[in-house]
Amino acid sequence: MPDDIRGEPKPAEPEEHPQPPTEPADHGAAQADQRVPQAAAQSDAAAQPREAAAPAVLRHAGPAGEEVRRVAPAERKRMNRRELLKLVPVVALGTFAVPKLRGPLLNDGLHLSDWASGKLFGRARLAQTFPNRDVVAFERFPYNFYDVADPGVDLDRWTLTVEGLVQHPGEYKLSQIQALPKVTQNTRHVCVEGWDVIGSFGGTRASDFLRAIGADTSARFLEAECADGYYESIDMETMLHPQTLFCYEMYGKPLDRGHGAPLRLQMPTKIGYKQAKYLDTIRVTNVLRADKRGYWEDQGYSWYGGL
Repeated sequence: MPDDIRGEPKPAEPEEHPQPPTEPADHGAAQADQRVPQAAAQSDAAAQPREAAAPAVLRHAGPAGEEVRRVAPAERKRMNRRELLKLVPVVALGTFAVPKLRGPLLNDGLHLSDWASGKLFGRARLAQTFPNRDVVAFERFPYNFYDVADPGVDLDRWTLTVEGLVQHPGEYKLSQIQALPKVTQNTRHVCVEGWDVIGSFGGTRASDFLRAIGADTSARFLEAECADGYYESIDMETMLHPQTLFCYEMYGKPLDRGHGAPLRLQMPTKIGYKQAKYLDTIRVTNVLRADKRGYWEDQGYSWYGGL
């Protein structure tokens, strides 16, 4: 290693005992060299300096006089690993900038998120409930709708159609649902748009109604279709959660039309767009229709929608 790796190499000290060349270029010259006294040969050899070893890093001038740094292989390997780590975020961002790659990457990310959320979910994990003093006034609970605030449901003639993997399919009146035990809970409603409120909800546990109609609770999903054309699907584990309601009351009064009358889903463990309003048909199934997993999910939103 030279004394100064940043400058030109310093000449090495002359070698005290140089070795003669092993294969001379000319045989006659070799015989003449043998007649030269040894001391003279050593003196001539000592007069020529030994070539210095190449430094690990050399600096050269570029075509415009700029300094060019040549890096030794060992240092280049270390730099490659370090620089590669620095480039990982840039490469990731660059990948998302490629239209053909962005969609598949986002879909894979959503699927991974849904899978992880499902694995972490459990019926024993309850959403927070609140005392009445924390409940927002009814007038301040936002109306949020998919197409129209009132799809014009005939409340007097309304029935809920039940299909799929159930022992008792058919049409069910609101009074039949209300005949099951009623649950009232003060829970937080969280909208994907960024707002949330604490409200008061009343209704029948979805698990009680599903068992009453003989639903196969080992099935994977429940699909919901709504009077306003909205559609949704929910994992069965969430439908059997003790806080998931077929909700028909808010603030101790029947649902008004703007909030989904006469029946809606209310699930404090899910984001707002999963909580379908104006329920018309529910279906217990093991297979979701590819083009009707959920209105917002079919446009790229998370299917699981857990909180």
